[in-house]
Amino acid sequence: MHPAAPFRAGDADVVLAHLAAHPLMALFAVCEAGLRVAHAPVIVRQDGEGVVLDFHLSRHNALTAAFGGGAAALAVSQGPDAYVSPDWYAQADQVPTWNYLTVEAEGGVTPLDEAALVALLDDLSAQEEARLAPKIPWTRHKMSPGRFEAMLAGIQGFRLRPHRLEGTFKLSQNKAADERARVAAALGDRPIAQAMGPSPTD
Repeated sequence: MHPAAPFRAGDADVVLAHLAAHPLMALFAVCEAGLRVAHAPVIVRQDGEGVVLDFHLSRHNALTAAFGGGAAALAVSQGPDAYVSPDWYAQADQVPTWNYLTVEAEGGVTPLDEAALVALLDDLSAQEEARLAPKIPWTRHKMSPGRFEAMLAGIQGFRLRPHRLEGTFKLSQNKAADERARVAAALGDRPIAQAMGPSPTD
């Protein structure tokens, strides 16, 4: 995470909203072959002990065996980002920088049983199909009999229980309000500009 305090997203609801909007995460872990990364969409759940992130991987993925053997994970969700030119500031002697939104989750990973994996897949498709409204949602019941069960054998579900869940929302908070407004205006209709005003970390 960025070490500067102004860029930290301290509100847990803001961090969780980011994960709901940007569920594809890069999952890093150390396995026998070394440091590896996999990419998977997550479902954010609340359970009795806090927030958990459920995801699935191919059984042939190198990280599947690692997570099955107790490896911990670092998961990263990226949001909108943009280069910021020094020419956009009124103040002289500025340097180029980058604005971005990102959330990190770090913690232990445990396998899901088949029932929990099926629930994960159903919830994940429902979550993403809802973004396509008014399209009639797809469900696995549209598949040929037995096809879903056959494909289910090729994947493994997991649950990441974060002991650290932090966001960095770098949105020019270290600049004066007028300079920040100039950057947002220069970025135009890019999503990162919309995130800059008002910032959830202000």
